[in-house]
Amino acid sequence: MLTGTLLHPQILDALAGAGHGALVLVADANYPATTTRGPNARIVYLNLRPGTVGAVIVAETLAAQVPVEEALVMAPNTSGPYAMASDPPIWARFAAALAAAGSPVPLRPLERSAFYAAAGTPEVALTVVTGETEVYANLLLRVGVVRQS
Repeated sequence: MLTGTLLHPQILDALAGAGHGALVLVADANYPATTTRGPNARIVYLNLRPGTVGAVIVAETLAAQVPVEEALVMAPNTSGPYAMASDPPIWARFAAALAAAGSPVPLRPLERSAFYAAAGTPEVALTVVTGETEVYANLLLRVGVVRQS
């Protein structure tokens, strides 16, 4: 029996196969995971209903399982119906979750099309679709190196 906080067998399997440099996508409920997936990405759906399971808890759980060396977020639009004048509120919670899990890396924004392009590369080993309903709640985590203590 596993004693860690991550118990999901498909996520554990995908992470076990992801080495240094692999990407893991935590997607919100609005993310087009099927049409923008990388050719090697396993998709796991945790979106039971809106708001469940949230992206922050998934990010924190994943970051506690693997070292994270880079965190990429989708930059908000500057015009149109989904424009934001400042960083999305969920970004601060992502940063806090990564820090709490031992990976205090800064969030690096990518323009929407660049984010989709990065999320569609062969480097993506896992896409976890959440029930997160906050906008711009997509996070790409780059797996780092396990270091001997």
